[in-house]
Amino acid sequence: MVEKEIEIKMADGTCDAVLYQSEDGRRRPGAIHLPDIVSIRPSHREMARRLADVGYTVLLPNPFYRTARSPVYDFEPNFPDERTMKRMGELAGPLTPEAMERDAGSYVNFLATQKSVSDAAIGVVGYCFTGAMALRTAAARPDRIGAAASFHGGGLVTDGPTSPHLVLPRVKCRVYFGHAVNDQFMPQPAIDTLNAALNAWGGKYESEMYEGALHSWTVPDSPVYNKPQAERAFVKLKEVFAATLK
Repeated sequence: MVEKEIEIKMADGTCDAVLYQSEDGRRRPGAIHLPDIVSIRPSHREMARRLADVGYTVLLPNPFYRTARSPVYDFEPNFPDERTMKRMGELAGPLTPEAMERDAGSYVNFLATQKSVSDAAIGVVGYCFTGAMALRTAAARPDRIGAAASFHGGGLVTDGPTSPHLVLPRVKCRVYFGHAVNDQFMPQPAIDTLNAALNAWGGKYESEMYEGALHSWTVPDSPVYNKPQAERAFVKLKEVFAATLK
């Protein structure tokens, strides 16, 4: 597997990113791996590379490029201390719903033009903060996105008119949501609202709880990393992508 540091020209600047391509030169389905609020780092490189190893050309972008190139923290994040939360707000602030959808289009367009990417549908997966971005990507590019997945996604349902779950009528692909238990960023009433919206939407979806898994359980450098449940999540991601990205 070739790991290539790249830059993508975006409507709002230049996004630093990593592209994972097979060494055999074969064209493979494209996938977008959206990292959490700490962005590109060894743990998410490992996760993106692992996805590439099972048959995809994977783009790992820095969604927070408007604020900083990777690494986006110049100190060791420690949630929920005040300094870390302040930086989190600085990174997340510019990512309005409109900005997320503009970025989604740029990521999809970039992947679609790569020689290592086939004409198959593209997949997208988001973690924590970017779970909502994965859903918005599916809404922004229903012509190319074949599957969208979110693991311990936060803020998928809000009280405002721009709540991520409200984009579902524009989504045409299979979607998957893997939820953490006792997640302050996606409490049970929000999960219930999401599930009701998914049922009303009528598309193909799964929304399930990972028992014993806390927010950020899939990420190897997380203090609450849960290997058995992280493996279960990866198996599910492979299953969803294999069924749709062809």
